[in-house]
Amino acid sequence: MSVLEMTPMQDTDIDMKAAVRDFMEGFTVETTPGASAKTADYREMLRPGTSVAVTFLPGSDFADTIATAARLKQEGFRPLPHLAARSMPSQQAFEDCLARLQGEVGVDEVIVLGGAVPTPLGPFDNSMQLLESGLLDHHGIRRIGVAGHPEGSPDIRDEDVMDALKWKNAFAERTDAELYVITQFCFQAEPIIAWDRRIQAEGNRLPIRIGVPGLATLKTLLHHARNCGIGASMGFLVKQARNVAKLMTVNAPDKLIVDLAHYKATDPNCGIHDAHMYPLGGLRKTAAWSYAVVDGDFELKPDHSGFTVNRSVE
Repeated sequence: MSVLEMTPMQDTDIDMKAAVRDFMEGFTVETTPGASAKTADYREMLRPGTSVAVTFLPGSDFADTIATAARLKQEGFRPLPHLAARSMPSQQAFEDCLARLQGEVGVDEVIVLGGAVPTPLGPFDNSMQLLESGLLDHHGIRRIGVAGHPEGSPDIRDEDVMDALKWKNAFAERTDAELYVITQFCFQAEPIIAWDRRIQAEGNRLPIRIGVPGLATLKTLLHHARNCGIGASMGFLVKQARNVAKLMTVNAPDKLIVDLAHYKATDPNCGIHDAHMYPLGGLRKTAAWSYAVVDGDFELKPDHSGFTVNRSVE
């Protein structure tokens, strides 16, 4: 029996279209300062109030993250700036970043990450040290996203990833911080569901926002997957790539979303709450497609193996 079949209810007991819409309702998206520089107006692509994560990539200047977050807020969105522990050169620099972030933007939610830097630039080696510093609380930030790794991390041992998640659960229990897990993008539901059940058995109680790859060509997805060290479901892409004609075909994550929506709707113990869209093939297409799903403007396939949106997303 597959992971997806191990649920206490059957498809006939639920409205799958409603389940898909519920899963996508309130989805978040991601942007970079580089993409911001090429974007005339985010309001042409995103609806008011959408939460938008803003990256702080290795080697970049946090001032660019702040500027992008400020722009998003001015245009009517909720910026979720990334804070990367290993890219902070000192505790004073971290405090200065938070002071500027609140002074120039004003946020109550951030995403705290370790950061893909081989050697820390300062005293912080991991995201837990940023949380433990107390500076987020001092600057009025109560809602915090932390990293999740359904397929493991190329930089961290599995046991260390689990230990870190246990620590974050304990931190949420002993403070008034509202923590949630936000994950890297994945391509198949089975390893995600198996991971959710495994970490629940180990004591995770933090809600999970699953990373979903947006509309992109198979070639683009393979490129990003290799760069990010995506694990088990990478084989799913590789099998498709054997058909060279499919490399430039735009792939939609409809099957992944249906499977996760089914899991959420049928298993009362599901820890997965919603989706974070990675616009790997461009924000405009991914946002238009995602809003079509939220609006219910799509048709489920007869076997519930996916769906097709009715409107153009070009």
